[in-house]
Amino acid sequence: MINNTLAVGIQGIQDGMVGMENAARKIARGGVDGPQGTAGGAGNLIEPIVDLKIYQRSVEASAQVVKTADETLGTLLDIMA
Repeated sequence: MINNTLAVGIQGIQDGMVGMENAARKIARGGVDGPQGTAGGAGNLIEPIVDLKIYQRSVEASAQVVKTADETLGTLLDIMA
């Protein structure tokens, strides 16, 4: 149970980091959309900025899952010792 929880938390962190990298890449392109280099204007920056924040919160939540699972495992080990 604890191992599954840790795995879910770690996977959430990894997925969130990939999402943050993708959103940051879009922001760094500065509104240039796609390989053709067509200018999309500032409106195209809104979505990746929002995505970046969403992925940040996802990583934070997943890190809390890992922390809680770690604390629970520590408590269980203390009880069994």
